[in-house]
Amino acid sequence: MGRGQILTVYLISAQRLRARLGKDGSSLTRYDKSDATTDWQKKLTPEQFYVTREKGTELPFSGIYLNNTEPGAYHCVCCNAPLFSSEKKYDSGTGWPSFSEACGTRGSDENSTNILRRPENSSGSTRTEVICKQCDAHLGHVFDDGPEPSGHRFCINSVALKFKPSSGQ
Repeated sequence: MGRGQILTVYLISAQRLRARLGKDGSSLTRYDKSDATTDWQKKLTPEQFYVTREKGTELPFSGIYLNNTEPGAYHCVCCNAPLFSSEKKYDSGTGWPSFSEACGTRGSDENSTNILRRPENSSGSTRTEVICKQCDAHLGHVFDDGPEPSGHRFCINSVALKFKPSSGQ
């Protein structure tokens, strides 16, 4: 590879790096593989991509599943993994669909679920991010002010979800 080709590769890499920097220029998203990003952009709407792959948030009280009361299951919009049951959905008054626990939770054990919790500090305060265990999609956040017995409030973006009604309903 000649000097000109190396410089071109360097400039393209620098452009990609700048494109992935946060608004303040301080941090990269964890979704930094160009091919994977392109694949997700082809599969998802721009809003779904922003929320699930770039850790965005939909506006409160704007999501299509906020007031959904049908029985069924909520799946990851990216990989279709089952995440939450309508039986654990409740109105938290926060503006996002809220759930008291994930599908597969056994008491306080979430090992059989399709979610992971990760500490997140992007808002200036420490919160707990909820991501899909199967595809690493950002779903929302979990807080410790939910209803008993779990005490959890999973605030999840509607655009990160795909609702499947229960069969036979």
